[in-house]
Amino acid sequence: MKRIVKPKKKTSIVFGFCCVLIVIVLLLSSGKKSRLNSIVHNDKSNLDYPIVGTNQSKFYNNSTEIKTQTVGDDFYGQNANYPGKTPKYQDNDDGTVTDLVTGLMWQQSPDTNGDGKITASDKMTYKEAAAGAASFNLGGYTDWRLPTIKEQFSLIVFSGVDPSGYNSSSLEGLIPFIDTDYFKFAYGDTSARERIIDSQYASSNMYVGGDLLFGVNFADGRIKGYGLRMPFGPGDKTFFVTYVRGNKNYGINNFEDNGNGTISDKATGLMWMHNDNQKGILWQEALNYAENYEFAGYSDWRLPNVKELQSIVDYSRSPNTSDSAAIDPLFNCSEILNEAGQKDYPFYWSSTTHSNWSTEAKGRNASYVSFGRAMGYMDGKWMDVHGAGAQRSDPKIGDPKDWPKGHGPQGDAQRINNYVRLVRDL
Repeated sequence: MKRIVKPKKKTSIVFGFCCVLIVIVLLLSSGKKSRLNSIVHNDKSNLDYPIVGTNQSKFYNNSTEIKTQTVGDDFYGQNANYPGKTPKYQDNDDGTVTDLVTGLMWQQSPDTNGDGKITASDKMTYKEAAAGAASFNLGGYTDWRLPTIKEQFSLIVFSGVDPSGYNSSSLEGLIPFIDTDYFKFAYGDTSARERIIDSQYASSNMYVGGDLLFGVNFADGRIKGYGLRMPFGPGDKTFFVTYVRGNKNYGINNFEDNGNGTISDKATGLMWMHNDNQKGILWQEALNYAENYEFAGYSDWRLPNVKELQSIVDYSRSPNTSDSAAIDPLFNCSEILNEAGQKDYPFYWSSTTHSNWSTEAKGRNASYVSFGRAMGYMDGKWMDVHGAGAQRSDPKIGDPKDWPKGHGPQGDAQRINNYVRLVRDL
């Protein structure tokens, strides 16, 4: 009996021990699964205003593409180090595309006349675009609307390259700032005397500080305020149009002052610094400043990517109308004197490089958002050419004095030393 009892006792102990291990593993697995489900749930449904990542995976120094940057490297902290939510779309095979991150459904193509080509003849004036939504029917839906500038900007990706300065008749090698695997796209119609970069998409946001319509240019990767009249000819300016439906809360912030120098946006899941850094610095300095910053018990502050930064623009405010920056009054925004000697508010650096097609300028510029007037030199004077809330780019290094009349056809101010507002994930 002893020879029989002992093995049973040993077997019982081993069996019991195995059961305990199985229970522990199951509990741990359940915990991991619950946490994973929670993360997925938060990403998909808890946020009314999830910010889609820029899709920028390449790394840059002050002029060109470089190797992957890791902690301690000179250019660590840029957009590719913090990719954010990966853009994800679904082609619905009915002329619509669903953005699986934002929950917005989009008209797939700006081919408004249905001839299978995207040309200048497809473009609309702002009045036509605004009025056309009411009668638009696509995919069996009739609740389409002209997108806000924040909805329209959600589609931009910074894997594109700016064709500015491109002088070839071939478009080979150019990459637009929108995912062409899902959305139909065309550069400007040169046969209609347009420029390659004339691929501006209309939003529903008029600039409160002037007679400009905010639009996203998916050819050159910018937000600008555009005049409603053609700048060098008769008639009204026309834009590409893609209507949107769904998630009417998209683009609406839900700020909360945490009382410790930080502000949370529960709509986007981001926490921001109440104050900016209070001085203009170079882009590399901005990256280093962010990566070494500790505040309110957090050490994971970073330089925001350009889509995160644009998310806190308040397009109902401007220096001309509210005597403030284009941002919620909860935030403190440094004052500056702009190129015209006016009291104004800064450009803010993002971590996103604005890549150009040319070898010489491939990584030379970084994107910024203007929370004050987007100044340019035109008609012999400095003026607000594109509006507070514009998103443009500046050289990462250099002397602003080398650009006494700005750069480009609108004489965009080249400040180079821009301000910083840090962000972290909630």
